[in-house]
Amino acid sequence: MRKRFIMREVEPEGYKPMIAMDSYLSTTKIEPLHKELIKIRASQMNGCAFCIDKHTKEARKLGETEQRIYALNAWRDTPFFSREERAILALTEEITLISNRVSDATYDEAIEVLGQQLTAQVMIAATAINSLNRIGIATRMMPTL
Repeated sequence: MRKRFIMREVEPEGYKPMIAMDSYLSTTKIEPLHKELIKIRASQMNGCAFCIDKHTKEARKLGETEQRIYALNAWRDTPFFSREERAILALTEEITLISNRVSDATYDEAIEVLGQQLTAQVMIAATAINSLNRIGIATRMMPTL
């Protein structure tokens, strides 16, 4: 695969809001491990190899297990994820596939389990990683060995 430019070098002013979004997310009530689950799951769905690599490593540093990382793309079919994590993952998936809309069932479950503020923060986190995935894929960012 042919290497492409690095967005933050070519268009640093345009990339700054992406970094600011990540800085904002560090101030939210989303648990650090849950932030990584959002990033991994959206990146899996979008096929962003760079982000999958980066965020699985970050999740491991935070204590995430290999078993849960491996099962993340089949989270509905495992007993490994809490009700809160399931609400977060369902919302993340529906935001990632936004053309299918966020269903009332997913939204209502998120509000019931997470509350309005945390639901809003999860929406922002899912939107942010989806934006970064699109840049990573378009510029062919690759993980390093």
